[in-house]
Amino acid sequence: MRTEQYGNYQCVTKEEEYDFVVCGGGLAGFCAAMSAARNNLKVCLVQDRPVLGGNSSSEIRVNPLGASRFHAFAKESGLLMEVIAKERAINHSEAFGDNGWMNSLWDMVLYDMAVKEPNLTLYLNTTFVEVVMAEKNEISGVICQVANAEVRLLLKAKIFADCTGDGLVAAKAGCEWRMGEEAREEFNEPHAPRQGSDNTMGSSIHFSAKDMGRPVPFEAPDWAIKDFDEDFFYKQGRIPYNPKGGFWWIEIGTPWHTIYQNEEIRHELTKYTLGIWDWIKNKDPHLKQQAENYALDWIGQVPGKRESRRIMGMYLMTEKDLISKTVFPDEVAYGGFYIDLHTIGGLLAEHSEPSHALSDQQKLDATIDGVDEKSDYAISTYIAPYGIPLRALISKDIKNLVMAGRNISTTHVALGTLRVMSTTALMGEAIGTAAATAVKNQVTIQEVPEKYMDEVQQALLKAGCFLLNHKNEDKNDKAKIAKVTAGSSKLLKGVGPQTKDWHSDTFMLNNKPMTSTPVTLKDRVGQLIATSKEGIKSISVCLSNTTSKVQEIDARILQVQHIWDYDNNKGYKPSWEGVLRILPGKLQWIEIPFHLNGCDVVSENQMIRLDVGPNAFVEWEMSPTVETGQMAVYEMATGRMRKLQEGRSMSFRIDPPQKVYEPENVLSGRTRPYESTNLWKSDPSRSLPEWLQLEWTDLQEIHEIQLTFPGHLTYEYRMYPPFFKDPEIAKDYSVFAWIEQEWQEVLEVKGNYEYRKCHRLNQSITTSKLKIVIYSTNGDLSAGLYEIRCY
Repeated sequence: MRTEQYGNYQCVTKEEEYDFVVCGGGLAGFCAAMSAARNNLKVCLVQDRPVLGGNSSSEIRVNPLGASRFHAFAKESGLLMEVIAKERAINHSEAFGDNGWMNSLWDMVLYDMAVKEPNLTLYLNTTFVEVVMAEKNEISGVICQVANAEVRLLLKAKIFADCTGDGLVAAKAGCEWRMGEEAREEFNEPHAPRQGSDNTMGSSIHFSAKDMGRPVPFEAPDWAIKDFDEDFFYKQGRIPYNPKGGFWWIEIGTPWHTIYQNEEIRHELTKYTLGIWDWIKNKDPHLKQQAENYALDWIGQVPGKRESRRIMGMYLMTEKDLISKTVFPDEVAYGGFYIDLHTIGGLLAEHSEPSHALSDQQKLDATIDGVDEKSDYAISTYIAPYGIPLRALISKDIKNLVMAGRNISTTHVALGTLRVMSTTALMGEAIGTAAATAVKNQVTIQEVPEKYMDEVQQALLKAGCFLLNHKNEDKNDKAKIAKVTAGSSKLLKGVGPQTKDWHSDTFMLNNKPMTSTPVTLKDRVGQLIATSKEGIKSISVCLSNTTSKVQEIDARILQVQHIWDYDNNKGYKPSWEGVLRILPGKLQWIEIPFHLNGCDVVSENQMIRLDVGPNAFVEWEMSPTVETGQMAVYEMATGRMRKLQEGRSMSFRIDPPQKVYEPENVLSGRTRPYESTNLWKSDPSRSLPEWLQLEWTDLQEIHEIQLTFPGHLTYEYRMYPPFFKDPEIAKDYSVFAWIEQEWQEVLEVKGNYEYRKCHRLNQSITTSKLKIVIYSTNGDLSAGLYEIRCY
């Protein structure tokens, strides 16, 4: 540290050296810094705000969205799920929509994790100012200014990450970048405009309101924008669903520049927000009475940006990659949000994004979010989970610069799905891991995609991440060569209208507990079912005939590749198809007699899908719960399926019961349902404790044990209630080793609620057998485990 004197003024300058410097402390930057630090790099994280989290922080309060919004069991794992598990366990904040309900406890979880990481130095309230170049294509350092401290930093590193959102580091380093819309013909993107432009998606601020228990008047200031009519909200896709706030459509961008005119945008958004609240409180014929007792509690003053600069990388992602689900050799993350292209202009446009501009009839058929899932726009923008390549996260112009967040190498159209925060968090974890790999192997980051991808991918999987096209093949994982047994295993028998478990008691829909729900089969509905090699004799479904006449309905069974295999146009030949006859009456179990022998299944533990419908006079009862990985889908367009509602299971029974939760599943290499359940679950009819055991033919020296429990995968983040500890996660457990001809306890855990635990033993043990004994869960009747690793 040195002091520079300018007359009577002194300025402190600090020069520090790291392996990896991350500029930008949103979820992408946070995950980049944390993953690099956990992979033994010396890391510095610079954030220009007083809190971490970016758009998800308490300053902006956007709920982190991702693939789980549209795909069951697609929740982003790794560091982000670790954050969510910690935050939900301690936070009283309850979701009332997409935005506005996050609070400072979310910030504190991020801060707590960062300051506890010994390899990470954190600078908050610190603004990136300038780059220092070693040569034309290499950064040697960044200059930053600590606000209100009169401290200037020169941070040197081997690799730098631009997670600023605006791509400021890359732009100042001379990288090529894009901003605005590409023309349709440039990359043959169906959702691109015919002519390119400088237009970008807008920025938003949010508000929240509080029920005071008595009438509270509100008068907007005279500078607020108040010239609204009912059509502006209810016919142009800006429906205020409740008086608590959190409306994504309070958005403005074009004609203002989302970087240079950020302050003008903030003020315009504030004017509109106060006017919108004035409408809700004093004029809205649908909401005025409900809002009578509500008072404004918070209005954001930091606009949450959706789009600005996009830095050109070694690969440019386009809409084609999303639609065709390109399999990348350097896959490091995945996405699955729909192609969410907000209407240019936001509040100034004729309507909000196209899927929200509905006719009156469409509004009756729409979901609670006001989206007609069967509109042409919704159908064309719904995409299955897709992979993201590391090359899109590495600058093509600067040999030691990576990026994660909305500023990655993508077109405007592809950014519609890539920009959501849960997806960018995965990008961040990927670049941090890749940076560690580059430093370890003494190569540039640009060399990693060609030379060290297996190392990066296996490291991400080991850290709890999920990759669509890769699974655990770690040669150092000694569990992979063990024989696995367990005290018991659950058999899949099916679920019904009366099936009751923690799902129905924990999760709320429209402020009511989940109950069985009749689904009218005006569209074909499918139920995913995991199978085992024993074969199937029959499947029964619980149907209702709402007429006084016998109804007939088509049914078929298809073998699918994985749980997000939505495309019926691949030429799959049904394993069985026929017509069901349903007599008049409610809740009838209709048996489908057929034989699917084990040899007819593509592989052991193959997923099948039972499709029923359409017939608008027949209902299929949805269960209050969900069998792991076995959710319902429906046909939104000919040959194209999508998740049905929040992803519960339809009522079905299967004979004989299927062995799909066997102990060997913990060595499948997957830590979530995909091709099958990939999960061991104990028999719920047996009381805990339950155990799972690894046994080797030779003695093994073990110093580390990693456990991945089920939990936090089923639903999107906003559905999890306050103080939530996932019932499926083991709460109290021990690990025993067979040493000197007896079982010796090597570790004991009490009060756990985290889905993934990494246990480094105080000293190595030599053993031929390990046993994990689960004494209690956080509520589920079964013990469960996705994966065990031993090193």
